[in-house]
Amino acid sequence: QVQMVESGGGLVQAGGSLRLSCAASGRTFSNYAMGWFRQAPGKEREFVAAISWSGISTYYADSKEGRFTISRDNAKNTVYLQMNSLKPEDTAVYYCAADRSYERVGVPRLVGSWGQGTQVTVSS
Repeated sequence: QVQMVESGGGLVQAGGSLRLSCAASGRTFSNYAMGWFRQAPGKEREFVAAISWSGISTYYADSKEGRFTISRDNAKNTVYLQMNSLKPEDTAVYYCAADRSYERVGVPRLVGSWGQGTQVTVSS
């Protein structure tokens, strides 16, 4: 399995931006599709975005496309989530996910590996 550590979370005002990072180790990073999920208190973990092993293909939850951008740097073993125009409802713990399958990495119950999460809080 691949181990992951997220960073970049914090407190931001509504309308602001954050860039989350997920540093991976343990296996060949470029063999894995990567994803971002989030979980707000009392809610289920929800899919945000995913990126293929090459970085060529991406997909997003409908409500996130346009404000959020996923990217990766295989030379740095890191995947990023750029979040713009943040809203209070974006407040959640954001998790990085890895799986060898681009299809599975967007499905919480099928994901192979998870990071520990980073808190994002958006104030109104």
